[in-house]
Amino acid sequence: MTTFHSLYLLISREFLIAFRHRHEALNPILFFVLVCLLFPLGIGPSPQLLKTIAPGIIWAAALLAILMSLTNVFRSEYEDGTLELMVLANHSLVILSMIKLLAHWLLNVFPLILLAPIIASALGMGFDVQMTLIISLLLGTPVLLMVGTTVATLTLVIPQNGMLLALLVLPLYVPVLIFGSSAVNATAIGMSAAGPLYVLAALCVLSLTLAPFAIVAAIKTGVSQ
Repeated sequence: MTTFHSLYLLISREFLIAFRHRHEALNPILFFVLVCLLFPLGIGPSPQLLKTIAPGIIWAAALLAILMSLTNVFRSEYEDGTLELMVLANHSLVILSMIKLLAHWLLNVFPLILLAPIIASALGMGFDVQMTLIISLLLGTPVLLMVGTTVATLTLVIPQNGMLLALLVLPLYVPVLIFGSSAVNATAIGMSAAGPLYVLAALCVLSLTLAPFAIVAAIKTGVSQ
């Protein structure tokens, strides 16, 4: 019972911190919505064209929105010394970091998934395509978050590391973007999306298995410097 109570306190702390800095959580969400809605204004109102490029638009916007939020994952803890206390605490650093990432996913990424069907409907995508979009985002966004957080944690010691982070992370995001948008496109043209979704599922399992240990190693490296 004590363990569950401790986990509850940790998650509650993350939500409280996010509420105090709610503008940081709102920025990626607003960016996602604006990018998706501005594309039709730039390319014209052709319904067929919008259906064709909509999966790529939504996936690229979600990827960039997640990238925007990466600098906030451990930055405040690093600056106020909380990260050092996490390393020295009796609790497992893997569990502590995963709780932090779970809260970050719920607050910064899950709203994007909830908004994706609404935007997809506005862009003319059918119901079955929207379902594939949701599944692909549920499988792909944890990979983006895990991989991006690993790199972001490695660059914590560098002030104003946003551009460096983008240069390091974006090449690693390309496979997820390709398979995610390919799954949605396959459904849109009447083909099976099982192949790309299976690849995304494998990447998700792999990242959830290996990335926590890489993140912990990166945290210890950053704290020791």
